Amino acid sequence: MEAKKLKILKEILGHYRTTGDEYLFSCPFCKHHKPKLSVNLNKGAKCWVCDWSSSKLSYLVRRLGNREQKSEWEKLENVVEVIDFAEDLFHEKDEKVHEQRISLPEEFVSLANKTLPRTSLYALNYLKERGVTRADIQYWKIGYCAGGLYKDRIIVPSFNNSGYVNYFIARTFTDKWPKYKNPDARRDIIFDELYINWEEPIVLVEGIFDAIKAGPNSIPILGSTLRENSKLFQAIIQYTPIVYMALDQDAEKKSYRIIKSLLQYGVEVRKISIHKEDVGELTRHEFEIEKQNATLMNNDNYLLYQTLSM
Repeated sequence: MEAKKLKILKEILGHYRTTGDEYLFSCPFCKHHKPKLSVNLNKGAKCWVCDWSSSKLSYLVRRLGNREQKSEWEKLENVVEVIDFAEDLFHEKDEKVHEQRISLPEEFVSLANKTLPRTSLYALNYLKERGVTRADIQYWKIGYCAGGLYKDRIIVPSFNNSGYVNYFIARTFTDKWPKYKNPDARRDIIFDELYINWEEPIVLVEGIFDAIKAGPNSIPILGSTLRENSKLFQAIIQYTPIVYMALDQDAEKKSYRIIKSLLQYGVEVRKISIHKEDVGELTRHEFEIEKQNATLMNNDNYLLYQTLSM
């Protein structure tokens, strides 16, 4: 029956490629040039670009298929051909059409600009003290605010796969409290997903300044936990890049929980030892050395290293 269902989906969506128990099709809604619509014949479908999703493949077939395809699908599911008016009317419950988008503060000034106001000196001096270079500022699109709700704060924006801002970090460069004052928006994002190359190894760190120190293809998880149903975790098990774990010393136990979860999905994980309080305190050279000496984790040595860290 699954082969027949897959045949119908191929007729509707076109060619696909297989990854585990999922099939990757081109998304008919955002029409991304890469196959980003992930289909599981038992769990539904989700596009990793436009975020469209549905727990029922029958909805996708009814929406895009012809009469013959709809009829054949219903026979396979052993259902009577009855239009579910409630789902057609309120299909938003099964769909997520839009990715999160937010606006940067009105007072935001990009530090990547060639000409800057005098107030930028305080922000630039703070970044210099933390080892952030001009190249880092341009790569991470760093800016600051001299007034407003985020006055005297460094702003590091995150861009989704479509190029829209979906979150930002706001860190004070004075003694103002709290240190971080982030927007009222969901944190279940992949920070700077637009610039992630999933075909290369990624580095998971806690915060944005850790990511800056770790270099390109580093992803701040915005904390020290990573839930299995989060967008980042789901993307990792979909693309299965090599993952370097580099959480701070005080998050060792949480780090091993994440490692255990990733190993269960067959992801190759390497643990970077952080001998200082956090990644941000390392020089780039020190971090690169630790990365080269990272420990390859597996189900045999996982428990040993977890025990030694207690």
